[in-house]
Amino acid sequence: MVCDDNARLLHGYLDGELDLVRSLEIEEHLKICPDCAQELWNQQTLRKAFRSSSLYERAPAGLADRIRASIAPEGTADVPTTAALTTTTTAENAPAKKATIVSMTPTALSSKRAAWNWLAVAAAVLLMLTVTWRVVPGLSGRGNSDLLTEEIVSSHIRSLQPDHLFDVKSTDQHTVKPWFNGKLDFSPPVRDLAEDGYPLVGGRLDYVDHRAVAALVYQRRQHLINVFVWPEGKGTGEPKRMKSVQGYNMIAWEANGMYHCAVSDLNSGELEQFTELLRK
Repeated sequence: MVCDDNARLLHGYLDGELDLVRSLEIEEHLKICPDCAQELWNQQTLRKAFRSSSLYERAPAGLADRIRASIAPEGTADVPTTAALTTTTTAENAPAKKATIVSMTPTALSSKRAAWNWLAVAAAVLLMLTVTWRVVPGLSGRGNSDLLTEEIVSSHIRSLQPDHLFDVKSTDQHTVKPWFNGKLDFSPPVRDLAEDGYPLVGGRLDYVDHRAVAALVYQRRQHLINVFVWPEGKGTGEPKRMKSVQGYNMIAWEANGMYHCAVSDLNSGELEQFTELLRK
């Protein structure tokens, strides 16, 4: 993939709009092209800046009056506002039978039309906010948890392909942890659980939730476990959340300001035991 093509697809990749094949091509390209990797980092940084900034501005005084004046029909500004409704009574053929005719003055018509205009404006603003909330990632916190779950499981499945599992292959936590230095904007916690039957076997860089994350690889007999780590947690120590997707078990939790997610085809009981050991 050449950089021109990648530049056109980078925004789609950042917004999670590409299919699996295109996403894989982008990720492979980012590993060998520092310019595109830098551009992705720039866009991620800009997005974070928008998330953390206060973009609210109070409307200036008199704006509502100017808007009303601009949408009012011509020729109604000088019409008196009193007696909006006029009632006229007439008699037809018989004095006992009377018909009531209600007519609206230009001011009344203008007020009604203005009310409908304001309703239309309010509906348009509501529609715009709804579309923005649904389309722009990150404006509502972490976003759709189901989409994040699918993204993590897809990353786990991709890692099982040949030559995708490791960037650094080692059972030594003092080799794996320093390998991430300078490659991420945080230092992931790395532990070796070999004595408990879950040895560390390596690690790699991955992309989840539109950012670079650490992927730590553990093993339980013939089963591989990916633990994705990135600093999106609030340090609240939230309880674990378990899901099962496409035959893979996944357990997510937050601790010490980090978001952790372990995924594997290991049975749920052993995976839960593994996460308990990792949380100690």
